[in-house]
Formats: sequence, structure tokens, C-alpha cells
Amino acid sequence: MRRFRPYFRYLRPLRAKLALALVALCLYSAANGFGLPYLLPTVFGPIFDSEERTMALGEVARLALLIPALFLVRGAAGYLSAYLFQGIGTRVLEALRVDYFSKLQHLPLAYLQRYQKGDLSSRAISDANQLQYTITALASEGVKHPLSLVGALSYVIWAALTTEGIALALVCMAIVPLCVFPVRYVGRKVLKRAQQAQSQIGSISSLLTENLGAAREVRAFGLEALATTRFAKASRALLTAQMKIVKYALALNPTIEVLSALGIALTLVFAYRTGISFSSLMGVLTALYLCYEPVKKLGALNSELKRGAAALDRLEPILREPLRITDPENPRTLAATPRGEIAFEHVSFSYAPDAPRPVLDRIDIKIPAGTTCALVGPSGGGKTTFVNLILRLHDIDSGAITIDGTDIRQLRLAELRRHIAIVSQEPVLFNDTIYNNLLLGRPDATREEVIAAATAAHADEFIRNLPKGYDTNVGEHGALVSGGQKQRIAIARAFLRNAPILILDEATSALDAQSEQMIQDALQRLVVGKTVLIIAHRFSTIRDASMILVLDQGRLVASGPHAELYANTPLYRSLYDQQTTSPHAAADNRGTITA
Repeated sequence: MRRFRPYFRYLRPLRAKLALALVALCLYSAANGFGLPYLLPTVFGPIFDSEERTMALGEVARLALLIPALFLVRGAAGYLSAYLFQGIGTRVLEALRVDYFSKLQHLPLAYLQRYQKGDLSSRAISDANQLQYTITALASEGVKHPLSLVGALSYVIWAALTTEGIALALVCMAIVPLCVFPVRYVGRKVLKRAQQAQSQIGSISSLLTENLGAAREVRAFGLEALATTRFAKASRALLTAQMKIVKYALALNPTIEVLSALGIALTLVFAYRTGISFSSLMGVLTALYLCYEPVKKLGALNSELKRGAAALDRLEPILREPLRITDPENPRTLAATPRGEIAFEHVSFSYAPDAPRPVLDRIDIKIPAGTTCALVGPSGGGKTTFVNLILRLHDIDSGAITIDGTDIRQLRLAELRRHIAIVSQEPVLFNDTIYNNLLLGRPDATREEVIAAATAAHADEFIRNLPKGYDTNVGEHGALVSGGQKQRIAIARAFLRNAPILILDEATSALDAQSEQMIQDALQRLVVGKTVLIIAHRFSTIRDASMILVLDQGRLVASGPHAELYANTPLYRSLYDQQTTSPHAAADNRGTITA
């Protein structure tokens, strides 16, 4: 139980409902544990133990009405507590998932890349649901059954002291401690199997996510049978783990019931020897049964705690991961309209402390405001990392990155990123309307400003021709619009943001000639007056950049304009010649972005 105590904070906003649920639970437990065994000798004894049965019919009816009265109290209290705890559990699940999702939004990209997307989704859905169920069960069942047990034991002791002697009570309770041993054994087994099952659910979710994301490739390469075989194998492993949980969990109840039956048999022997009346015996046997029933339920709750612990083992690495990229305590601010000068001052960065070499190594460069700067170099040279550090998606190991002379670590993250716009090679559109996807560029923009940005990006015409215009849903990952249309929506977002720093990740690659020409025209207008960083995969798009940075294995090999680099930098000249002399060079020369 101590393991789950930190997560009881999710119950704090629900204190009033929780208090009412606990009151109802106490009432239920008292009616169940003490009330039921007390009712039997109180009602049946006076009516049936008398040989002459001379009691008036009205008196019999009065005693008989105690039965539905007790069950009414028991039923109403049980219903109210169960209803309240279900509502509390749903709120706990909501808060837990929101916290988990919020944490994912702020963790560094390098941390998230350690996990598969499907596995992270499984933790948010399956593991969070399991933890919610465990916390709710702990708050309700963990109170109800101990109280019922106390109530039943209280009656056994009371009956033994007032009716048949202390020996009967001791016999009744002698078997109870023996139930602890199977409960502990089963708990250890369930924990191990539950950890395997929760991990396997994550694997299945990852396989499903991966398969749906590569649906075209699966069909193109005829991988349907292989994908199904992999999924079936993972499903079988999950089934095996789940059935082992069932095997151990279901074995607990019969074990405790056998021990309970042994206790009842001993009680019958002692009752016969002491001459206990039938009505008193029924009360004691009922109380005895009600002693063992909570023990069974607590055994099941122990198994549930083990499942919750397994889920917690998967959630805690995310929930407890410290946030290393945060706002400064005393943030500075940029000018209302920043110039956009970027400087790297002896910057080094590695994704892992034990990496054999840094991804960027002692980078020193100043990019003046209004410069169109291209980043080129072999794959893995550090181009994408370079721009990600400007966005502060990672924190550098040493040195400083400044914008207009201010260290970006001294800025609030929201302010820093507000001054940067991105147009990616594969722009991300959310499963929402085109209008709302455009509005992501600047949430406070008016509809007129949104339409003006779309017009500047050559997107307004095709948007208006869609069935619902700007209110057309683009589908998951923008599946319902073409690649060129997605790219123009992304450029429109950048127009709307109107940030002084613009990052272009080869925004015109893999497009047909007509789409590329329209996007090139839009980009020509978008870059005016901005500091532009181009991650270049095709050299033909950056020949006229006013500044080119050549990166190789994390080092800044050279910087300068195209002509200078071509003449003096062998690596740049080699990379450039490889592309411009290839059969596809002519196709790649369709357009350039000029400073």
C-alpha cells in the first residue's frame, strides 16, 4: 500500500465525495459484519427456539421487519459507496492520464526516442487504467473488507463472551491467520506475471501502431502474412501471461474456502460439546463466514495491488522523470520585434553522456539577422540537431546559444519558440479542420488573417474548392490532402506566425513540378526580412544562400558563400559535384531560394 501512497494525491480534489463514500462504506460494513450475524439469533431465536411458540403475530411481524430494514440499510449504503467510488475512480483516471500526457509534452525528444510510440500509448491507456482501478479498489475494498472483518470478529467475541464462553471465539479465529500464507504466495506470483503481461500489451500496441503507419509498404512488399504472424505471436505471449495470472488468482479463493470450512467444522464440534442453541450457532457461523469472506476479498485485493504495481513500474519512469528543459527562475525577454541574430558560442552537445563523440563539437558561428543560412554536410553531420538546439528541444552540454545577444536558456520556452517558425520536409497536420491546423501558427489570429496567410502560401484556392472549405477535416496525419497541399498549409502557418527566424527542412522535396513551383514562389516571399535556416539535402536549393555552413561528424568544417566554399572546401565541392553531375541534377535545378 505504501507504494501507491504518493498517488493518493489524485483523491485530494475529491475529498468531500471520498468522505461521503467512506461513511456509506462504514455503514455497509457495520450492517454486513455485525448486523447480519446479530440479526439471526435476535429474530429467529425468540420465534423458533420457544417450544410453545406463543408469541403474538404482531410481535413476530415486528421482528421479521428487522430483516428487510437491515438489508435496506446495507443495500443503500453499498450502492452509494460503490457509485461514489466509481465516480472517484473515473476522475482519478482522467487526472492520471492528463498528467502523463502533459509530462510527455515537456520531456526532451532524446528521452522519448528511447521508447516505441505504441508502448507509450499503451502506458497512457492500459497501464493508467490498471492503476486507476487499483487505486480505487484500494480506497474502497481496502476499507470495506477490513471493516467487515472487524465487525464480524466483534460479533464472534461478543457472542463468545456473553453466550458460550471464550473457547468458542478462539476456535473460530484460529484458522484466520493461516489464510495469510496463500495470499502472500499468490501475490508474488501475480506480480511477476502482471509485469510480463503489461509489457506484452505495450509490445502489441507498438506492433499495431507500426503496422498501421506502414500500411502502404506492407501491401507493396506482400508482408501481410508476416505482419499477421508477428502479431499473432505477440498476442499468444500476452495470452500466456494473462492465463498464468488467472491461474494463480483463481486458486486463492478455493484455498481460503477450504480453510474456512475447516474452521466451521471445528466450530460445530465445540458447539455440540457446549450445548449451544441453534439460533446462537447460526449467528456464530454467519459471523465466522463473514470473517473468512473479507479475507478472500483481501486476498483478491492483494493480487490487484500486484497488477497495479506492475502498471506503476511502467508509468513511473515517465511520471518521475525530472524535467531538465524548463523556464528560468528570472526570465529575460527579447525586443518586441527581435532582429533574429543567432550565435553559437563554443557549443558542444551529445545525446548521451557516454557517447563516443559529441553530435556537435565546439561550434562557433554567428548568423547575422536577415541571413539565409544553409546547413549542408553528410548524413549524420549534425544539421537537424543544430536547428533543434536553437528551438531548445535539447539543452547543450557546454557553451551558449544566443538570439540577439540573449542566451536562449534565459528565455521562457514559450517566448523563444514564438519567434521561430518551421516548415518541415514532412509537415504535421492534426486530425482537425484546415482552419484549426492553420490557426496553430498563431492561435489569436483572426479569420481574415488566416485567409490572408493561406492566400500568400497559394493555399486559399484549393482550400475553397474542398467540400467544406476551411472547415474540411484533413484526416489523421493529413491523409485526406495531397503532399503539395500539406506543404502549402504548413507554409501558410509560417506566414501567419510571422516569426523573425524561419527554419526550412527541405520544404520542396518529393513534390511534383507544379506543386514545387507554387511552393518555391510562396517561400520566396516568406523568407523576406527573416533569418532563414535551411536544412539542405539538395544543393540546388541553396546555391544562392548568403551563408552556408558545412557540418561533418559534428564539427563545423567551413562557412561562407557557395563560390568560396566550392573553391576552398574539398568536402563541400565533393558533395556538390556528386549531386549536380547526377542524372537527376537537371530535375533538381527547378528552383532556388534566394536571400
